[in-house]
Amino acid sequence: MNTKYTTSFSNLKIKSIVSEEKDKYLSVASLNELRKFIPNVDSEKNIDLLPIAFDACVVNRVNKNGDVIDASTAKDILNNFINKPINVEHDRANVIGVILNANFSKFGTSEKIDLEKEESLNQPFNITLGGVIWKVVNQNLASLIEESNDPSSEKYMTISASWELGFNEYELVLLENDEKNIENGQIISDAKQIEKYSPKLRANGGNGKIDNKFIYRKVVGNVIPLGIGLTLNPAADVQGVAIKNKEDLNLSNSNNEVSDTELLDVESDTDIIEDENNISQTDENNVKNEGVINRIFMKIENINQITDELLKQVAASSITEFIADEIKKASESFVVEKAEKDNAIKAAQEKYETLSTESAKVKEELEKIKATLSKLEEEKAAKEKEDAFNIRMAALDEEYELNDEDRQVLASDIKDLNEEGFAAFMKKMSVLMKEKNKAAKKAKVAAKASEEAKEAVASVETSSSATEVVEEVIETSKLEKASIPNSSTTTEPTLKEKFSKAFSLEGFDIK
Repeated sequence: MNTKYTTSFSNLKIKSIVSEEKDKYLSVASLNELRKFIPNVDSEKNIDLLPIAFDACVVNRVNKNGDVIDASTAKDILNNFINKPINVEHDRANVIGVILNANFSKFGTSEKIDLEKEESLNQPFNITLGGVIWKVVNQNLASLIEESNDPSSEKYMTISASWELGFNEYELVLLENDEKNIENGQIISDAKQIEKYSPKLRANGGNGKIDNKFIYRKVVGNVIPLGIGLTLNPAADVQGVAIKNKEDLNLSNSNNEVSDTELLDVESDTDIIEDENNISQTDENNVKNEGVINRIFMKIENINQITDELLKQVAASSITEFIADEIKKASESFVVEKAEKDNAIKAAQEKYETLSTESAKVKEELEKIKATLSKLEEEKAAKEKEDAFNIRMAALDEEYELNDEDRQVLASDIKDLNEEGFAAFMKKMSVLMKEKNKAAKKAKVAAKASEEAKEAVASVETSSSATEVVEEVIETSKLEKASIPNSSTTTEPTLKEKFSKAFSLEGFDIK
């Protein structure tokens, strides 16, 4: 077989009996209608066979895998389903039966239709197939199919069919939102457009969308049916695998009736199949085969159970169930963890709000303290500045003889000086105001007084000589007085007068 593409029309999403989409075209298929397509096989003589019928796909309606065929392709491939294998979950190594007939039926009811008499081929309709399951290959699955026909069983209509095709060409279909019928879509058949948009297909790893529309693959050309896989999760809108009614089985007991229990336990009448003398398989093969059968629908409880060998044998539904359980556990764990985190976040938020409120109060008090401290510092600085100014002015007053004008000028100059600046200022003043320096003036006065004192001492030392001179002068004056005649009129100053002029006694305190 040389086809470019193959597709298995199934997926791993569990599907309920009644679609959650509540599609107006979809209803639960009637097993009674499906039973009309069951092959006419003598089950009494061939107790190893289980005749079945099922809807394989819905024509003109896209499936969950993003694939679809139209009426023209359906008519071309219908009879090519005959003699193709029936397997479990599209595992070609696990063939359990064969297809024997192919028909068309109404979508939703599975009533048989004749396409040649149908007025429109654009509406959805089914490809319905009939075949047999080889019980000897997989007795457990055969029993499960029988149980799925029992309305009282939890497994009622849990088994469905999913087709597999091989093909080389396809076109694209664009549909709005939840629309599935291709008659309401846009068909893209241009090769360049197909090449451009194909990467968007889910089958090619895309997201299945172009802008706001969904993109699907419409299989065309030389299409080859490759068989049917029985599955718990069909991709198409199909449901159920029908077996014959008990009235049609031609089985009888002493009362010529078969109970539901006997129908489901039909393997009790097939012991001949299990007799080692009546089969060509060895005990080793039987054990191996039984192990495979048990694993097909086994319950996987640990991810370590999923091995390469198991994947070759186990049904996809088992893996799906495991994944669903793990997702459920993870979801529950996530909810618990999320609740814990939410509570922790809430508590942290409340604590944060409390701390924020307290912090705001502390901040407010701190701002008040800062303002008070700043004011005190300003007052302190002003006081220190004032004290420094007063000390400096006092120093200037102490060092220099200042008047009010001097003080006014000096106060203006020193009010904003720091210590270093004031020291430089005082150095400059020592030069400019040396004439007003009190210490210098006092020293000058002291020096003058000292000089005057020295002069006074010198005068005192000469006072003895003066006395003698005076006495001499007096004596001389007496002699002169005696010798001078009364008639003398001379005007020459006397010696006393000369002395008086030479030595003024006004500055002397003679005791």
